[in-house]
Amino acid sequence: FNCIHSKPNPNEVEFDNLYLDMNGIIHPCTHPEDKPAPKNEDEMMVAIFEYIDRIFNIVRPRRLLYMAIDGVAPRAKMNQQRSRRFRASKEGMEAAEEKQKIRREILAKGGILPPEEVKERFDSNCITPGTEFMDNLAKCLRYYIADRLNSDPGWKNLTVILSDASAPGEGEHKIMDYIRRQRAQPNHDPNTHHCLCGADADLIMLGLATHEPNFTIIREEFKPNKPKPCALCNQMGHEVKDCQGLPREKQGKHDQFADSLPIAEQEFIFIRLCVLREYLERELTMASLPFTFDFERSVDDWVFMCFFVGNDFLPHLPSLEIREGAIDRLVNIYKNVVHKTGGYLTESGFVNLQRVQMIMLAVGEVEDSIFKKRKDDDDNFKRRQKEKRKRMKRDQPSFIPGGQFSPQALGNRSSPQAISNPRQAAFEMRMHDRQNSTTSSSPNTSLNSDGSPSLAGGIKRKAEDSDSEPEPEDNIRLWETGWKQRYYKNKFDVDASDEKFRRKVVQSYVEGLCWVLRYYYQGCASWNWYYPFHYAPFASDFEGIADMPSDFEKGSKPFKPLEQLMGVFPAASGNFLPPTWRKLMTDPESSIIDFYPEDFAIDLNGKKYAWQGVALLPFVDERRLRAALEEVYPDLTPEESRRNSLGGDVLFVGKHHPLCDFIVEQYKTKNTEPVDIPPELCHGIQGKLTLNENAVLPDQTVESPVPMLRDLAQNSAVSISFKDPQFDEDFVFKAIVLPGAKKPAPVLKPGDWEKTNNDGRPWRPQLNFNRDRKPVHLDQSAFRTLGHTMPRERGMPGMYANAVPLGTYGSPYTRPLLSGQQQIPKLLSRDKFMLQCVSSVHRTAGAAPLLAWNRMLQSQNQYQPSQYQGLGGPMSYPQRPEDRMDRGRQVSPRCV
Repeated sequence: FNCIHSKPNPNEVEFDNLYLDMNGIIHPCTHPEDKPAPKNEDEMMVAIFEYIDRIFNIVRPRRLLYMAIDGVAPRAKMNQQRSRRFRASKEGMEAAEEKQKIRREILAKGGILPPEEVKERFDSNCITPGTEFMDNLAKCLRYYIADRLNSDPGWKNLTVILSDASAPGEGEHKIMDYIRRQRAQPNHDPNTHHCLCGADADLIMLGLATHEPNFTIIREEFKPNKPKPCALCNQMGHEVKDCQGLPREKQGKHDQFADSLPIAEQEFIFIRLCVLREYLERELTMASLPFTFDFERSVDDWVFMCFFVGNDFLPHLPSLEIREGAIDRLVNIYKNVVHKTGGYLTESGFVNLQRVQMIMLAVGEVEDSIFKKRKDDDDNFKRRQKEKRKRMKRDQPSFIPGGQFSPQALGNRSSPQAISNPRQAAFEMRMHDRQNSTTSSSPNTSLNSDGSPSLAGGIKRKAEDSDSEPEPEDNIRLWETGWKQRYYKNKFDVDASDEKFRRKVVQSYVEGLCWVLRYYYQGCASWNWYYPFHYAPFASDFEGIADMPSDFEKGSKPFKPLEQLMGVFPAASGNFLPPTWRKLMTDPESSIIDFYPEDFAIDLNGKKYAWQGVALLPFVDERRLRAALEEVYPDLTPEESRRNSLGGDVLFVGKHHPLCDFIVEQYKTKNTEPVDIPPELCHGIQGKLTLNENAVLPDQTVESPVPMLRDLAQNSAVSISFKDPQFDEDFVFKAIVLPGAKKPAPVLKPGDWEKTNNDGRPWRPQLNFNRDRKPVHLDQSAFRTLGHTMPRERGMPGMYANAVPLGTYGSPYTRPLLSGQQQIPKLLSRDKFMLQCVSSVHRTAGAAPLLAWNRMLQSQNQYQPSQYQGLGGPMSYPQRPEDRMDRGRQVSPRCV
């Protein structure tokens, strides 16, 4: 039985390297928003394994799998991390308090709520380098990689590199650094097809910055307004603030779905950067230039201009909002300015500030009109929304009965709720209607003390009854004259006439632009630099920046993991730190207690929602922090000291890999000196190998860090420390297309340029990489066969196509999709689609649910458990003997 992902890719494109930005996987697996959370850390690890399996199933890399977890970040990034973690802690505590308050109110009114679960809230702040959670995750991933290399044919010739949280650097930038350094090697294949998995928008910019012709990004398809269960009553259709404590409605004919939620398998989309490059080439090509047009240089300039509308390290300029078409505005200005400048803005990550100044001042000339148009657009939007609310209030019925008398949709085959105690229900509806009629007094009348209407005057309507929502106070008023003076006075507490201070802000922002571009193209220019203000200057302030220095100190070092935790954690997350370190966050006598405010202001800064605002937190003074930590460093245990040290990458290969014997020989000879990888043995990959103290070695048992999974007694994989090729500190990686690279065949047709907004139709992703490939469908006989095979209690006939995948945390949450959802999954071949259909039928037909780690037959005479592959990924996790259970009927490989 051959592994499904050792076969050709059904998408008709073969990928060489797959890179996983692991933080985009860890977060949704540990605290998902659209499904029940894992019960414990072990289930979280298994969920992460299954997620990787599914991505691997879709992409099927042939040469390299690179897993990168965020390590210690540069100081410029730590400020954003600090803001996020303080916000997460504050919002979590506020949500818990609000939940308790509403719970008490509902119970006081006689509402019905399920008993409160005694469960410790998962603090997502633990997903930070230096914590025990991240250390355990690294151990689990080492075990997972060894297991896959031993048992999965799709991994047979694969090189796997794990860069865990001990290796400094953000995950995506560690990946980019690897690609840059491999591109600079003579053995690199210029036509390598890269695929990067991650949800961050900056991955698109990073992919473009590589200038690799074949670069694809895979990410979860974003589907807004996903239904979520109420955190109080666990019912769908309302939020906590709207919970009424109503009795739970029966789920299914026999209430068989009482403990289940309607969850669907997450779908993924591919973003092909070669197609984006076609669009950019059409957009950026300029005629009649005084110099030769270079598309690659113009792409670099476009990436640089996108930094002005927002990035992780700098606040965006007040006049440039991406939703207002700021990128298009910048491109138009850029085209006009390039003719005057006589050259491009950037070169291989270095900025020409004189040319950038011309663009900034051109934006500054229209800043005033941008602010006025923004105000007009905002007023028009509010007016339309107000009219819409009035229409809806006018057209809606005055009273709609609920509960057992609620209206049923036409065509709903499910039986309506049985009528019980109709007299009591009718009485409650009359009382509810009477309350509504007595409280809805005319807004233009007031009441006397005895309750009779008064003609003396009107009363002020409550905010919740008003047609207009309360607006945050705006003291800046950018649309009125004097906006610059008010901005600097309110945001920086200085007068706009203070030219020296304004120049200091602009100087810091210019340094930031140079640092960010260098970070994207060359690597971290300085681990210590950061932008020391909460707000950005105006574009019109960028005068005389051509003479500003943009050099950074050399030889800077990253923080250690526990030092970073002290720099980004609020006091509420201090439990992840050693006791004496934690005391520095809470002790009033601590010399750095001001770094950890219990509460802080959030400036909406013209935005509507708190998450869009600016958290006004004090910046951490590195010298004061290090001075305070010197006193508590001796208190670290050996285990904490180990977690506080910086590590590196680890390379894994299986017994079939050509490099395996070479690595084993290094361990046999006990060579302590770094050795170069023979590129002919590893698809041209180059770097240094060093013996690893905690290595995975052939014929040695790999212990399982997850109790529900058994140890690997017959291991044949091997691991060794890996270091990227090193270069001089002044070396410049050229931002060019490598010689020998073949440009992919064009995808867009002439008509694609003229189409705007998809002709008014909802956007739909293209299925498959080949748009001319005919979609697969089932004939009538296949529909009849599957309709008969599906258990009737699962729902309406034909609801089989997108059945819930093999349960991530076990099948108590498994139930079919609702009717009307798309049936044929995206980017699946016919064989894989049939496999999904057949597997979904058989894996739910058993009498008991199947846990993700118990999906293997006990009958060894049929096939080996390690060979069975499920649809959502190869679920061949070896079990401990005491954990094995017979659960339900399994599908034989011969059925597929």
